Amino acid sequence: MDSSNSASSPDMQKPKIVTGPGGYVLEDVPHLSDYIPDLPTYPNPLQDNPAYSVVKQYFVHVDDTVPQKIVVHKDGPRGVHFRRAGPRQRVYFDSDEVHACIVTCGGLCPGLNTVIREIVCGLYHMYGVKKVLGIDGGYKGFYAKNTVHLDPKVVNDIHKRGGTILGTSRGGHDTSKIVDSIQDRGINQVYIIGGDGTQRGAAVIFEEIRRRGLKVSVAGIPKTIDNDIPVIDKSFGFDTAVEEAQRAINAAHVEADSIENGIGLVKLMGRYSGFIAMYATLASRDVDCCLIPESPFYLEGPGGLFEYIEKRLKENGHMVIVIAEGAGQELLSESIQSMTLKDASGNKLLQDVGLWISQRIKDYFSKQRKMPINLKYIDPTYMIRAIPSNASDNVYCTLLAQSVVHGAMAGYTGFTSGLVNGRQTYIPFYRIIEKRNGVVITDRMWARLLSSTNQPSFLCLKDSTEDTGDEEQSNQLLENGHCGEDGSLISKR
Repeated sequence: MDSSNSASSPDMQKPKIVTGPGGYVLEDVPHLSDYIPDLPTYPNPLQDNPAYSVVKQYFVHVDDTVPQKIVVHKDGPRGVHFRRAGPRQRVYFDSDEVHACIVTCGGLCPGLNTVIREIVCGLYHMYGVKKVLGIDGGYKGFYAKNTVHLDPKVVNDIHKRGGTILGTSRGGHDTSKIVDSIQDRGINQVYIIGGDGTQRGAAVIFEEIRRRGLKVSVAGIPKTIDNDIPVIDKSFGFDTAVEEAQRAINAAHVEADSIENGIGLVKLMGRYSGFIAMYATLASRDVDCCLIPESPFYLEGPGGLFEYIEKRLKENGHMVIVIAEGAGQELLSESIQSMTLKDASGNKLLQDVGLWISQRIKDYFSKQRKMPINLKYIDPTYMIRAIPSNASDNVYCTLLAQSVVHGAMAGYTGFTSGLVNGRQTYIPFYRIIEKRNGVVITDRMWARLLSSTNQPSFLCLKDSTEDTGDEEQSNQLLENGHCGEDGSLISKR
């Protein structure tokens, strides 16, 4: 196989690209040996671990990789692959010399405590690592707060609680201070749990550590309740969020079904990506309309939301609407100034679309249609993200945590552990932070939702034709109008 490098930016290390026959491409992750020569290696302690005595093959083969796409044409290239996660035969840290730390950043998400617990227990029970610190309060905790000693006894029951025992925060990223703290404390394994902004910060920390030539492994675990991190199948906590969202949708349906012309409106999380709203809608079967950021909609005129609501009320006597928090932001009359404001993590500050659209629906039916309605608005946002993870996510968190520990002990660094096509992999930071994952509204999954709710697509005919491969082209905003029968845009003014 041939190795080649292509620069991503002047300040970042060049990606490690390995090519092979048949269009095979491996986007490899950095290794400590890339910049520190003659590192000693040690036998993996797992070979003497009784728990692994039943495993037929202890260690992952050096050439094991996982394809990013599993659907290929017979004459097409093999495509991009990532290094398979798992224990290696030789490790680059002696267990007694390991001094690890764990930090959680950004918003809360179900499963955070489970990941913390399994990293600690994995280090302790699989590799005999006894020195593990918890960084209190996110990135700024490296230099502004005390640390917390972690061992299996401390973390034994934390998976049963929501939130994070380490505390979290947004922002506070000072690369020089963070790496100084890592160096001063003698830390040589850093486990960073957070979303795309956090992983971007982790990439910068890795680059500074590499520049200083430190033997420190920097490993990330992607966390986002919105499921908007690219490459990976899903993020931990997502299944729990969808499951918990059902309770709010069920309550909205009961309220709406119990009164004449009842409307239940539920706002779910989804700043830029509508995965929670989409999957909760598909799981519920009680939802009549799902609105997400990727699918622009309009309110008035033929084919608009108001017309559809009136149609459903006349047919069924009630309806349920699910809206993601980032949907319809371009329609909010007061959003022009707020669109430029951002929080400490760099996320755009959003107007409350749930309250806004509730009032618009009430005003339309009371003033223009003279039709009495009863609307109930439910916002379960913080209830959803503050609960413990469910059984499915607990298993997933365990696999993520153990995989990231195996990777760090094997000397890999500058990587994120994630599930790709059902297999645990090591993904370079730049692939995780290069773009945001979103619902593709020309995809079959969105078509399944439309067939379930029977809602209009709010797309022009030219946009709903067969996908030509340019996903962004299908997400055209219907500004100040709606689609005519011929697919043209008709002004509302």
